[in-house]
Formats: sequence, C-alpha cells, structure tokens
Amino acid sequence: MSDDGAGSVAAGGFAERLGARAEVADDGSARMSFTAREEHLNQAGTLHGGVLATLVDTAMGTAVRSTVDDGDVPATSQLTVTYLRPGKPGELTVTARVRTRGEHLTVTEADVEQEGRSLAHAVATFALLHR
Repeated sequence: MSDDGAGSVAAGGFAERLGARAEVADDGSARMSFTAREEHLNQAGTLHGGVLATLVDTAMGTAVRSTVDDGDVPATSQLTVTYLRPGKPGELTVTARVRTRGEHLTVTEADVEQEGRSLAHAVATFALLHR
C-alpha cells in the first residue's frame, strides 16, 4: 500500500491487481471498494471466498498502516473470515478498523457489504515487523 496523499491510499499488490480500490485510510480505519465481476465468481456462481478474504486482509492491513511509523510493516499473523451470505457481481464496500493495538500485535476487524447487506465479517491479528 502506498500513500497517495493525506488520508488516501493505493490498494497495491495483489489486491489492486484483483481490482480493489482503497478510498481512505486514517487514524486506524480504512475503506475500500471493489466491483465483483464474473471472473471473481466460484463454480456455484457466487463471489469466491478467497476474493473476500483478500479484500478484508488488505483493508485491515491498510487500517493498521495508518497507525504505525514508516519503518513498521504490518504482517497478518491470524485471519478469521465469517461468510454471512453469498456475494454476486456488483459493487462491494469493505470497512476496517483497528480494535486494539499493542506493542507487537494489533487486532483488527472488517466488514464487507453489498447492496446494504453484510456478506462477511473478519477479525485479524497483525504482527508489526520493524524494517
């Protein structure tokens, strides 16, 4: 994730290649958008769980990045995704927030919504790596 200016970020890496768009990251929170297309669906015709996992992981990492020094890099050490309902082609919004920040570990959570309905809820722990 690279900063594009105050409060805005680029999704970067794999998530950006997938089509994720980071909208804002500031003070321990982040918001991303994503347009699910046919290529993101599984054989059952619903949004692939790996796409959702990538989106929440990226959004939570972005939220953590908004709270750390430039030399610290968040690395996912644990990720739990609860899939609440199947997604379909169309617009998604991912919101993430830091829940608890310790000296070495940070706990985050994220939600994915489509058409005002929750698709997934995630909780993750990030380790802070010092460059």
